Order: sequence, then structure tokens, then C-alpha cells
Amino acid sequence: MPHYIGIDVGSVTTKVAVIDEREELKFSVYLRTSGSPIQAVQQAFRELYREMGELDVGGVGTTGSGRRLAGIMVGADVVKNEITAHAVAARHVEPGVRTVIDIGGQDSKIIIFRNGIPVAFNMNTVCAAGTGSFLDHQASRLGIPIEEFGDYALRSKSPIKIAGRCGVFAESDLIHKQQMGYPKEDLIAGLCLALVGNFLANVARGHRIEPVVLFQGGVAANAGIRAAFQKRLGLPVLVPPHFKVMGALGAALLARRHHLQTGRPSNFRGAERIATFTCVPRTFTCHDCANSCEVNEVFIGGELVSRWGSKCGKWYNLALSSADRTEDRETALA
Repeated sequence: MPHYIGIDVGSVTTKVAVIDEREELKFSVYLRTSGSPIQAVQQAFRELYREMGELDVGGVGTTGSGRRLAGIMVGADVVKNEITAHAVAARHVEPGVRTVIDIGGQDSKIIIFRNGIPVAFNMNTVCAAGTGSFLDHQASRLGIPIEEFGDYALRSKSPIKIAGRCGVFAESDLIHKQQMGYPKEDLIAGLCLALVGNFLANVARGHRIEPVVLFQGGVAANAGIRAAFQKRLGLPVLVPPHFKVMGALGAALLARRHHLQTGRPSNFRGAERIATFTCVPRTFTCHDCANSCEVNEVFIGGELVSRWGSKCGKWYNLALSSADRTEDRETALA
């Protein structure tokens, strides 16, 4: 049976999910991007190849902030934004979902469903308070492993009130309260409540949150944040089994849907090849007009495979002659 691969490349983490023809998750991996999305994608495929070998792939989908680069690397058939991927995955695991709260490494979002259809969404635009990177930083500053952050919050008897209007205020107030000698448990519980308040005021503004509520993304592993949402909302908040890879799962489901609709074979380059090839992104500025567009290129194995970025579309044509390809390859390696 064919398999379908979903890839979610974010600024902090990279996720890969593989489903079979029955839409059952057969493999997943969750890695730190560490500022190197190319290496993170290749590491994910090394682990996939080591565990499952070379698969019969019916389709591949990518999502996340690095979806375009990942799509070029792997030969994606579908490239979709995070909202679409997370909405598809949420409805797959819980058909009755009405609200999705998704908090990742650098962003947070809310998706509202009506009768199984996503009708509205919102994302954080100016404040990263409550995202994974912010919580990582606070855990490090308090000398607590991030894996234990939520457990500390659950042990609190009297949460401290923390100003949560933005990440800067929250951190400043947390330091001030820490200097006053409050226990870490109460400080962390207060921070979780403040960050949830920030999410509800800034991200969920204007949206009515109704059950079933799904909490997904890497921060859903934090039991303190989940408990704070339940306390503030007065509603049960469900964390799906594969909460860390929901974006990748959604991309895989979209790839399967695309394959069933078109019947076309996948453009997938192969797990072993992806794990071992050289992928080099380049950029140059086109001075042929006053726009001075920054044109992006990607070379795989020394061969130009994609260009984008010109406003006029001049550089989108990849039907290059052999001479042009040789010249481009020499430019990339210079």
C-alpha cells in the first residue's frame, strides 16, 4: 500500500509524519530545527529510512514557515499553510472539534469550527508570550528542565499574579516576584495563568471558545498551560495523542487527498536520496529594473531545481538550457 508523508518545518522544530492508506500514523519524528532547516529535514529522513526503509509513496505534503524550502527538497505534491494543515489534522482526530488552540515554538493560533468546517482563525502578531521559545527561556532562567515546568505549576497552592500583557512585562514581573522570595511552584503557576490570559486577550479576541476544545502544538506537553486553559475557560481541554506532529499529520492527510483526487504519481525524491544529497540555497539581486528583486535559488546535487522571488516572474522559468544550468551551477559553487 502507498504511504503519505507530511513535513512541518517551523522556526524551532521540524516534524515528519507518515500515514498509510487507512490514514493510520505509522511513523513520526520531532526534532529541533536549530536554525538549520535543511539539516533538520535530512536528519528526519535518515531516521525514517532507518526505521521503514524506502517506501512506496503516494504523496508528500509540506507546511510550516519552511514549507517552501522543504517542498523543493523532498519533491512535495502539496504545499499548504499551517492553518489548513492543523485544521485538517484536528478534524481527523476529533470530528466534533469546535475550537483548536495551537501553540508552537514561535507562534500561537486559534481555529474556530462550525459544523465541521473551519470558519475563522487568528494568529499572534506582536507578542510571543506563551510560545515554546519563551517558556524554554523562562525554564532555563529558573533552573528547571522544561519537561518539569508543567509539573511545578500543578503543585502550586497559591499562584502569584504575573503581568501577562506581553512577554517583556511577564518576564520583568516574574523576576520581580522571584526576588521577593515566592516559591517556584507559585511563580510558574502564576506565569501559566498570565500567558493563557495573554492568549485569550490577544489571539482569541473576538472568538467564542466552545467545546470540543483541542490543544495541540509542542506547548500542549506543558500540563501547567493546559490546566490554566481549563481554569480560565471552565471547559475541558483535550490534548490529542499526536499533539506534537499535528501539522505534519495534516500535511500527510492533504497529500493523500491530493493523490486520490488527481491520481498522479508523487514527485517524491526518495527517502535515502533526501537523507544524503547536498542542498544549497543561494540568492542574488536582479538589477534589470528598478524593483531590484531578491531572487532565491535552490541547488540539489549542484543542479538548479527552483527559483522564486521576482515580482515580474522573469526568473520562474526553470526550462533552462544545459549551458544555463552549467553557468548557474558554477555561480552557486563560486
